[in-house]
Formats: sequence, structure tokens, C-alpha cells
Amino acid sequence: MEDTPLKIGKYEFRSRLILGTGRYASLELMKKCHEAAGVEIVTVALRRVPLGQGGPSLLDYIDTNKIKIMPNTSGAYSAREALRLAELALALGMDFLKIEVLGDIHTLLPDPVETYEAVRLIRQKYDQSRLHLLVYTNDDPVLALKLRDAGADAIMPAGSPIGSGRGIANEANLIIMREQLGEAVPLIVDAGLGCASDASRAMELGADGVLLNSAVALAKDPMSMAIAMKHAVIAGRLSYLAGRIPKKLYGTASSPL
Repeated sequence: MEDTPLKIGKYEFRSRLILGTGRYASLELMKKCHEAAGVEIVTVALRRVPLGQGGPSLLDYIDTNKIKIMPNTSGAYSAREALRLAELALALGMDFLKIEVLGDIHTLLPDPVETYEAVRLIRQKYDQSRLHLLVYTNDDPVLALKLRDAGADAIMPAGSPIGSGRGIANEANLIIMREQLGEAVPLIVDAGLGCASDASRAMELGADGVLLNSAVALAKDPMSMAIAMKHAVIAGRLSYLAGRIPKKLYGTASSPL
């Protein structure tokens, strides 16, 4: 089945899987997992981007000819902090930014008020031709629409809390978000996925992509999990496009009587 590329702003991608860069046993293993998964986007915390110091760095292990770096504002707890990090991203020549504003250090849940304010402040200074915003948020359909209207290029609801591995906590909300956002703004499930079936399920619910990190980086065999995630995303996407049969209470004969 032919599929259209994943479009985010002015960019197009064949892969619908996005990986992170943290918590790997080594940078070499991280690089191998990125290659095995066939990703075209990886996310890097701006606070981890080297600013002139010598020696090998994280960025040396990312093939920017094949992979687009998506810096993120991880560690920000206010809209103003996120704005400063957005300015840093632009200063580094990066125009693809994941907005992440957390509510507290214990739950690692996003702060919806500060997240919305961050998008609003950044859009006051930079339009979508200069900076693409992919916004990490909770699974609230109303907030998703407000973020879209404020200028988000993609909405990234958490499947469940960061690093929890619990999978998708509220499937119904993701389905509602998919319907309400339409096709113009991508929906990318971000955080909480723990295994390949979680990624496949997110895609079957209509997500345009998934972003994950711990599920691969902390797996017993990260390389195998990276490959599994690659195929799970492809399978889930094809299943969604193919269209599942309706659920019924009773059986229906598959052969003529």
C-alpha cells in the first residue's frame, strides 16, 4: 500500500518513528539503534548540545545528512525558559523545535498552562517560516486545539508519563484528538511507550508518528527493540490505513453456509 510522507511544516519524512538520544549505554550504541530503526528525526535536549568545547560530542554520532535533529526544551519549567531555549535553537541554526514544559520534577507531566504560553510567546517572535514547533502536551483534546490555533506545527500528546513504559493510558482521547485536529496538523504520540505493541497501537489509533526513547535505550537488547519499533510503526500505520473490521458481540461465519 502506498503511503504519503509524514509532513511537518515544510519538511517531509518517510519514517514515522522518532527516537531520543538519552540513557543509552554508549553513544556508539545510540548511533547503531538510530540506524537500525531507520529514523529520520532524533530529538536532543538543548541543554546537551555542546557549545564550543573540544572533543567528541553527542552530535558527532548523528548523521545529519540522513537525520534531522529536533532539539527540545527539556528541563524548562516555565514559558520564559522555553522561549530562551527557542532563541538558542535558532542561534545554533536549528529550525525544528520540540516544546516541552514540565509541571514538576516528580511526575514529569507537562504543564498545560505554561506549555500554551510558551507557544504563544514564541509565535509572537517567530513565525512558522522561521521555527517549526512540535508541542509535547497531555492527552487533552481541548488543549490540543488551542495549541494548534496558537501556532503548533505538530501536537505530541503523552501516551502515559515519561519513561513509565505503561503504554497508552487513554485511547479514547487520542481518537478524539485525531478527529478534531484533522489531517493538517500531525499527531505524534510521545512518551510512555514500552514495547512494540504500544507503538503499533498508537499508529492504529490514527497517530501520524511516535516518539520514544527509554523503550529502546533501556531495553535488554536495544538494537533488537529499535528494529521491532521500526516494524511496529509500519504495521500499525498500514493497519490504520487498511481499516479494521467492525467489532461485534457475536460471531460471523467467514465461509458460505
